[in-house]
Amino acid sequence: MLGHIKTVSDSSLIAEGVLATLVTQPEKMKAALDPFMLATDLGDHLVRKGVPFRETHHISGRCVALSEKTGIPMNELFYEQIKSFDARVKEDTAETFNYEQSVEMMASKGGASRPSVLEQIAVLRASLHQKSSLFFTIENDLGRPRFNGSEY
Repeated sequence: MLGHIKTVSDSSLIAEGVLATLVTQPEKMKAALDPFMLATDLGDHLVRKGVPFRETHHISGRCVALSEKTGIPMNELFYEQIKSFDARVKEDTAETFNYEQSVEMMASKGGASRPSVLEQIAVLRASLHQKSSLFFTIENDLGRPRFNGSEY
């Protein structure tokens, strides 16, 4: 068990270093976006409009298949093309093909929305600054883990 405590402590220290030196490259991140990432958002949108999920899955699948067949990115398909898959598709469906909106819709605890991520960062920073968890700290000069204040 003590080996695991040391491993977790070391991992926390490594994570602190990674986060402190992390450099993002927004241009490369944007270039990596793919309209197929939004297929699930199309399904989610239709579910919010009252279409059962088992049906939205097939509608999204047909949209993806048409995009692949025609070579037209999914977010550039015409409304009429998407509506041909199901009469319940409305003009506001085009709003689902938006990467920023897609991320912001993931607002549950631990989600990818900006407020959720900022909350997660704050929790991690507080944890890393304490350099401790509920079970251990690496504070002694010998680098040995301490468990509940007792050295091992």
